[in-house]
Amino acid sequence: MRETTSAMPEIDDAQSSDLIRTISRHTLSYVLYSISELFRHYDFDPIDLLIIHAILNANMLNIGKNPELDKRFGSMDRLESGDVKQGVSRAALARFLSIPIETIRRRVDRLKKQAILSEAKDGLIVTEQNGFNFGDNQELQKTNVVLVQKLLRDLKRAGIEGPDDL
Repeated sequence: MRETTSAMPEIDDAQSSDLIRTISRHTLSYVLYSISELFRHYDFDPIDLLIIHAILNANMLNIGKNPELDKRFGSMDRLESGDVKQGVSRAALARFLSIPIETIRRRVDRLKKQAILSEAKDGLIVTEQNGFNFGDNQELQKTNVVLVQKLLRDLKRAGIEGPDDL
């Protein structure tokens, strides 16, 4: 049994396990739909797509943590410039994705030759000029909003209104 406060209802182990299964089921569905949309929009090797999007995620970490930057680059019309992107090393990428460093190195080299990736002083970034709209695919971003709405509706239907319900 976990510790509770007067504002939180007491949840027993069975309820906690059910909540974990419910959240896991709905978030897994969201992740799989999202990956499916990536594959639908881009004719790329799945591992390359994973690498590109892991780098995109790393590039935006400092923006998501800074409310001012998050607001400044929150518009669909405002693409993040290279000077605010945070680079990521090949080693960090290999650890994050659990892919051998040599595989990361080979694939990154190929993606750099395609002008999808470039090297900044602090690591790899997805280029603003890449010809595939990685990082600025507005159709994919709009689809993601629909998927997030579905996730939130599904969680609400399961009795999860917000983070305090977890």
